[in-house]
Amino acid sequence: MGVGKNRVTSIETSYMKQQEVLMKRKAKRKKLLIRRLSLFLVLTIALSYFVISFYISRLNILEAKQAEQVKLEHQLAKLEKEQKLLENEIAKLNDDEYIAKLARSEYFLSDEGEIIFTIPESKKKEDKDEEEDS
Repeated sequence: MGVGKNRVTSIETSYMKQQEVLMKRKAKRKKLLIRRLSLFLVLTIALSYFVISFYISRLNILEAKQAEQVKLEHQLAKLEKEQKLLENEIAKLNDDEYIAKLARSEYFLSDEGEIIFTIPESKKKEDKDEEEDS
């Protein structure tokens, strides 16, 4: 007996050949399955990335639109308040007594025999404060 020589030989039978062919087919199928699953995994990751990035971009757009909506709602409320003040002013300007009072105070116009006295602004504020305290 020689050391290192392989004295075992394989039996070449039809059963062994069939088993060898089956094992090769299984190995080939397994290799194809791994390739398909890898491709599916790559496609799934790519699709997930695009879906998530699309979602995030839409979320940012939505947040910007909501901020703009809040800003516009505040602006609308301010304009509606201003509109009410202007409508009130229009109603007052249709009154002759108000126009006469406005002309007297703003343009120092007077009726016959009337004398106009002007009071400094600081004095008016003090008078208002005294009236509120009473």
